[in-house]
Amino acid sequence: MTDTPQLNEHNKEEYPPMHTTEHIVNQTMIRLFGCGRAVSAHIERKKSKLDFKLPQPPTEAEIQQIEDCVNRVIQKHLPVTTQYITQDEARSRFDLARLPQNASETVRVVKVGDYDECLCIGRHVENTSEIGTFKIISHDYNDGILRLRFKLL
Repeated sequence: MTDTPQLNEHNKEEYPPMHTTEHIVNQTMIRLFGCGRAVSAHIERKKSKLDFKLPQPPTEAEIQQIEDCVNRVIQKHLPVTTQYITQDEARSRFDLARLPQNASETVRVVKVGDYDECLCIGRHVENTSEIGTFKIISHDYNDGILRLRFKLL
């Protein structure tokens, strides 16, 4: 492998605190509900939404548990780091289904402390202390999909 990994072009300007929060929410949902990562995401500076496949709607207490858990992770001041590996190395650790067909041989892994790691090319904070407070502003459940809408305070 060369010293400078060759990655695909990235043309999106994520808001780093919200994008890192997306990673934390994904891992929280996996841990609390055993579901996969979000099936759909719309991440913006002011407010964002994530959709998760769930067999039943969560209770209000479970929604509060999601918010509380995400905020506990943020408050741990975890470092956010990156690592470059080959697709072959990634295959045993990650689902590569979302990689574009023309993805580079080198992929980037983003780690949020020891809480989450996933393939990602986007921009992130260096430490979760830069995020602020996570707030779920609304949620609904339709046809097996939980939609969470949230913002950062």
